[in-house]
Order: sequence, then structure tokens, then C-alpha cells
Amino acid sequence: MQISDSKRAIWSWACYDWANSAYTTTVMAGFFPVFFKQFWASGLSANESTFWLGMANAVSGLLIALLAPILGAVADQGGLKKRMMLSFTTLAVLMTAALFFVTQGSWVVAIAIFTFGSIAFSGANVFYDALIVDVAEYEELDRVSALGYGVGYIGGGLLFALNVLMTLHPDWFGLSDASEAVRVSFLSVAIWWAVFSLPLAYGVHESHVSEQPQWLSATRAGFSQLSETFHQIRQLRQVWLFLLAYFLYIDGVNTVARMAVDYGLSLGFDSSVLITALLVTQFVAFPSALALGWLGEKWHAKGVILICIGVYALVCVWSSMMTAAVDFYTLAIAVGLVIGGIQALSRSMYAKMIPRHQAAEFFGFFNMMGKFAAVLGPVLMGTVSMMTGSSRASILAIVVLFAVGAWLLYRVDVQGETA
Repeated sequence: MQISDSKRAIWSWACYDWANSAYTTTVMAGFFPVFFKQFWASGLSANESTFWLGMANAVSGLLIALLAPILGAVADQGGLKKRMMLSFTTLAVLMTAALFFVTQGSWVVAIAIFTFGSIAFSGANVFYDALIVDVAEYEELDRVSALGYGVGYIGGGLLFALNVLMTLHPDWFGLSDASEAVRVSFLSVAIWWAVFSLPLAYGVHESHVSEQPQWLSATRAGFSQLSETFHQIRQLRQVWLFLLAYFLYIDGVNTVARMAVDYGLSLGFDSSVLITALLVTQFVAFPSALALGWLGEKWHAKGVILICIGVYALVCVWSSMMTAAVDFYTLAIAVGLVIGGIQALSRSMYAKMIPRHQAAEFFGFFNMMGKFAAVLGPVLMGTVSMMTGSSRASILAIVVLFAVGAWLLYRVDVQGETA
């Protein structure tokens, strides 16, 4: 591959992070949870709406966690990574656009669309992650992975900032009220996602693609390969050790991300402070992800990940003592400095350890670990909160996940078992 073609493929691949991060910010983290409770499920009690939203997240997470390894195995057998990624992306875009048409009170329709959209979003990511080995050489993986997360944070942050502005000043955009602005925001995410997926569709070429893939035979081969791959992972001790470490520390990362707003509200912070903090995290994460990716390439990815884990542990300790909005903003900056790096370098470190020709199926297990994450953290927080009656004490429980995850990661020898 010529240098110019290589750079074009890398940027085309990274552009997809720019595209789909709009979904994670505007839909998943930003507007859907609030709009579901206040608009679509306005006829339900607060507890009922929270229950159904939790069920939707649990069902979508469980299904993709179970399907991810199977999908990866099938894609590798048929050389179908890009085709399957674009198929899942198309479904996710359609589901996101469909939210625009859901009327007030139609919470069942809204939750069904959100569930299918979340499954499609996560399914596409299995193949997107695996395609990194088709665009980057071994020595480029840290930098390229960080580039994807970096542009993703800036892209998702830019559209989210515009969407927030639309809800605060709907009249500036010719909209009647904030509710219409939120619905239009969902439509804007779908358009953004579709348009910025085109560079990957045309600029990334998967290796070993069959011109006429046999889907049925690929599926059969994929299922038979699945058990073999799991056995292979168990035999690759360093890969298995890394996955265990990743499961624990990324559980902590996901718990901090998902519980931050709820934790802030429990401490009495205004919702405007929390939204502003989310935007701050997005924009700080862009340059820091690139910087940490460069550092991982020049130094060692494992060492940088361990530093990021340490920062997260300090964030949890500080969170237990914060009293003012400025503390929340400071913590948002701290999280922004490491969130992109810890995700990007985990992906690239794993990519270095696995067989390149089995990238999709191995990344299926990687994504399965990520989807099962954010289970232990909330359980720990809830248990400690019930036992102590203190939200501040509950956040300290997450430090255990970071500590054990860091200990396991420290024992991983990347060079000792590189595929």
C-alpha cells in the first residue's frame, strides 16, 4: 500500500468515529434518557420509566454481548467485515431517524426503536474496530486507534453543542419549542452519521474479500470457528489476562461515564452544570486522545493505560469529597484527559496481541467484554450506598475495579505473546 493510499484509508476509517460518536453523545448520553422520561413516557411514573429505560439498555447490551463473537467469526470466514459494518450502520441510522416521528406518549415505540438502534450501533462497532488491522501497520496501531477516538470526540461534541443550542434557543432555528428541537436533533444525528460513514464505505478496502461471498457457508464456518476461537483465546495466556484486566478497568470507566450525571444530581448540582461538564469532557478528550496515542507509540501503551487508570482512581476519590460546581468541572477535565487514551490504547494494545487474519472474531470477544462491563460498578455502588447510606462512599467502591484491573494489566507481557 502506497503512503498516500495508506493515509487516505486511515483518515477514511477514523472518519467513522466522527460519524457515530454523534449517537453516543446526543442520543445515548444526552437527550434520549431525559426526553424518554419527560415526553414519550410522560404518562408513566418516574420509577416505571426508569425501569423500562434500564431494561432497554440491559437487553441491547446483553444481546450484542452474546452476538458479537458470533458476528466476528462469521465476518472473518467470509471477508465480510466492511459489508456487515455498513449493514448494521444502515439499520442504526434508520432507527435514529425514526425517533423523529415518534409522538408524545408512544413510549413503547420509542423504547423499541432505541433498543434496535443500540444493538445496531454496537454491532457496527465490532467490525469497525476489527477493520483497524486493514488500514494500519503494526507500529501504527496506537496512533491510528487514538486518531479514531480523538476525531470521534470532537465530531460528537460539535454536533452535540449545536443540538444543545437548538434546545436552548429553538426560535433561532425556526423551531416551535424545545421538544421539536430534540426531535430534530435525533434526525440530525442520523444524517450526520450517514454522511460521514461514506469515507469508510469508499476509502477502506478490506483484505481477503471474496467477490461473491457465500453467506450461508460463512455463517456455518463462523459458528464452528467460535468455539475454536474461545479455546484459542484461553490458550493465549497473555490475551486472556488482558481481557480480564480490560473487563475490570473498563467497567470502572463505563460506570463513571454512566453514573456521573446521576451522582451529580444526587449531590444537588444543577442539570446545566452536568451538561456543560459533558461538553467539556468531549472537547478535552480530542487533543488528549491524540497526545496519548502518540505517547503510547513512542513509549509503551500498557504504561500509558496504567497512568490513565490511576487518574480514574483519583477522580473517584476526589468525587467523594467535592462540594462545588468548579469541582465537577475540574473532574470533567480530568476524565477528558484520559478517557480517549484509555479506550484507544486498549484497542490498539489488543490488536497487537491477536492474529490479524482473525481480527473480527477476536474483537468480537473484546467487544463482548466491553458490553458486559458497567455491571460490577453499579452493583458495587448500589451495595455500598445501601450499607452506608452515603452516595459519596459509593463512588469509592469503583476504585476496587481500577486497582484489580491495573494489577492484572501490569502482569500482561505484550511482547511475550504477540500474534
